[in-house]
Amino acid sequence: MGELAARLGSSALLTDMYELTMLQAGLRSGAAHRRSIFETFGRRLPAGRRYGVVAGTGRALEHLADFRFTDAQLQWLRSESLVDEDTLDYLRDYLFTGTIRGYAEGDVYFPGSPILTVEGTFGDAVILETLILSVLNHDTAVASAASRMTSAAGGRPLSEMGSRRTHESSAVAAARAAAVAGFSATSNLEAGMAYGIPTLGTSAHSFTLIHDTEREAFTAQVESLGADTTVLLDTYDVDEALETAIAVAGTELGGVRLDSGDLAIQASEVRAKLDELGARNTTITVTSDLDEYAIAALTAAPVDAYGVGTRVVTGSGFPTANLVYKLVAHTDSPGGDGEWTAVAKKANGKSSRGGRKQAVRVFDGAIVTEEAIGIPQIPADLADGRHLLVDLVVDGVVDDSHTGKEGVRRARARHAESVAELPRTARRLQDGEPAIPTVYYEG
Repeated sequence: MGELAARLGSSALLTDMYELTMLQAGLRSGAAHRRSIFETFGRRLPAGRRYGVVAGTGRALEHLADFRFTDAQLQWLRSESLVDEDTLDYLRDYLFTGTIRGYAEGDVYFPGSPILTVEGTFGDAVILETLILSVLNHDTAVASAASRMTSAAGGRPLSEMGSRRTHESSAVAAARAAAVAGFSATSNLEAGMAYGIPTLGTSAHSFTLIHDTEREAFTAQVESLGADTTVLLDTYDVDEALETAIAVAGTELGGVRLDSGDLAIQASEVRAKLDELGARNTTITVTSDLDEYAIAALTAAPVDAYGVGTRVVTGSGFPTANLVYKLVAHTDSPGGDGEWTAVAKKANGKSSRGGRKQAVRVFDGAIVTEEAIGIPQIPADLADGRHLLVDLVVDGVVDDSHTGKEGVRRARARHAESVAELPRTARRLQDGEPAIPTVYYEG
């Protein structure tokens, strides 16, 4: 069960009102029973980004399993006169029995990539729009930022520490999304329990301040947690704190953390002092509002690990991926045997491409060169590329391998493999065009 739905008992009202008004009107016209295909995609990447990272798929599937209208919810809808009795009857029996296909979580995506497709009746599929978009837009934004940070870190471990900078439920989702994109640990215990992400954390400035002296604070921490703990150096004076920490823990002190000042200079000075005192294996972790640019600037500094908070949980300037959920095809009948009619929005700047789609990533050797989108099929000469759409839900049955701890493990592996396939230019932090073009093949 999804973390928020577990508290609410159902995810069915995590939606916008207009989903239900469309359903009610569609039941009246009969259109609610037409077989339909909805597609989730992004028209463009956030400004300057070279690629995005699909995240949240597993959470969306967890919520889907809980998308049933409870008696209390139905009673509230009736008491507020929000929908009519026919719609209430429909919602009472609601159970998604359609098919969902999409990019494997952790994969990269580009403008126009059909990240997720939902096939079912119009009524069954349209009321999932808000839930799917709220999950994918948040998690994809976090994972896309986290991926840039892991790339900038150059193999040094990063920990997600942003729980205090976002909504409590978003904190769990953000920790999960960051783990998908390569972060090695989180400070959030709920995320650790739910998704098997390693957790870490030692002390804040308040722990030092509550003790009469810094020595007393460090002594209490070392006696309680062991010499391999990480102590925070910058509550008062960094040099004095470092000498005190080594005097208390010895040269086997596990690590020190820096959270203010010029981190590159501080790290260099601390490293030199640690080595001078014989603590050559003591690691240095830096925190303090880091983003991908700050991490890249610390490449030459003797930093062993990074802790990232605000910037990762808010998408490093882009808190939403701007994904949309659009109807792209329908039949005239509720069954799957009718002829499909492609439909598309034509509004200037907000257009979409109609029709069922297939997606393949085209390679030159081991490096990706093109995002090929076939409508409805990929040309035969491109069929040897990596096919991107996988089954997530078939006839209403969720593939559980995409959820829970296993889902995070698989998504993390998929992300590492997908980023490795990209051209080197994709890892640049400077503004630029998407790493590869999206090419449509129609007919």
